[in-house]
Amino acid sequence: MMQQDNINEAAAQLRNAQQNYLPCSPIRELIGETDIETAYAIQKVNVDFRLQNGATRVGAKIGLTSLAVQKQLGVNQPDFGILFADTQVQNGGEISIKEILQPKAEAEIAFVLKSDLPNSNYTESDILNATENVCGAIEIVGSRVENWNIRITDTVADNASASHFVLGDEKYNPTDVDLVGCKMSLLKNNEVVSEGSGAACMGSPVAAVVWLANTMSNLGTPLQKGDIILSGALGPMSAAVAGDHFVAKIEGFGNVSFKMTE
Repeated sequence: MMQQDNINEAAAQLRNAQQNYLPCSPIRELIGETDIETAYAIQKVNVDFRLQNGATRVGAKIGLTSLAVQKQLGVNQPDFGILFADTQVQNGGEISIKEILQPKAEAEIAFVLKSDLPNSNYTESDILNATENVCGAIEIVGSRVENWNIRITDTVADNASASHFVLGDEKYNPTDVDLVGCKMSLLKNNEVVSEGSGAACMGSPVAAVVWLANTMSNLGTPLQKGDIILSGALGPMSAAVAGDHFVAKIEGFGNVSFKMTE
């Protein structure tokens, strides 16, 4: 891990990018492309900053669940970021583009936990037993890094490119739905811009949550009862501009939607 001064400088660049609505240069210019430990330290500085300034943590998101994207960024594992209460958008609601830098939308399945997950070596059965319900979701990702010019350390430092999220109104017992075979279509202004299935997320969204539970426990920040988990994209993400209306249709999960406004 690099010295604290570099960590603080990188964290400040990301905060300033968000506050000034002006993307910054890649963080890897400060910390290199491979030091994931330092990238998570930068993420933690800004997560702690938000919490100290009144934000409420409500869960976590998993990124890089696509094997193709992992290969593109030269990694063999996902990453994670933290979700905050003030970044949830109501299903069918609106979000101003002025709140998100370089927004893109992707369809996912969200899990809500009914149990703490303090240990490690969890299995898919453990995760299903610890899940209160699942629902369709849209994650509205954003990058504080200019032109989405990212590698693994850039996105990890940038809270896994997290921004906002939308949860579907219909909640399901995870054993009553097909988490792997469900088909997904993401529509933008009534045109299909992304297609996929549950299997596109690490073979199963449950496998992604297993990875997250074990990873966060090993880091000393275990998942907790009530946490919302965005398990990862079911297909490619699509760029958003003001005026765009997105609808995620996930087989067996109902629809999730939002509109991007000025």
